[in-house]
Amino acid sequence: MRPRRCIRLPRWSLLILFDHGTPAPLIPFLEGHTVTKAKDAGWDKLVNGELLKAAEEAGFDVLLTTDKNMAAQQNLTGRTIAIVVLGNSQWRIVQRYVRRIAANVNAATPGSYAEVEIPFK
Repeated sequence: MRPRRCIRLPRWSLLILFDHGTPAPLIPFLEGHTVTKAKDAGWDKLVNGELLKAAEEAGFDVLLTTDKNMAAQQNLTGRTIAIVVLGNSQWRIVQRYVRRIAANVNAATPGSYAEVEIPFK
């Protein structure tokens, strides 16, 4: 699936971190942003709290994750990084929701938390 040109681009570029479960084919749909995979940053062994801390210290604006338990497991109060949680990690399903995902990423603000509901069928 090719990126659609009708996705509204943000006025500024965000630095986005993909955790290990976020499907990499999503990257071209986040036009105008810089995306780094946790593995490429050497952070693939970090668990949630450590990953959040490392990402904030490195200046990331958004963490795109598939960990639906993030809000329950971590204290997100006072965080500077925005968190966008995908409800599914299977690319064949996720690709149907790229516009919704891009819209949530583009709307992210420091410390915000959003869940993108993506059914499993």
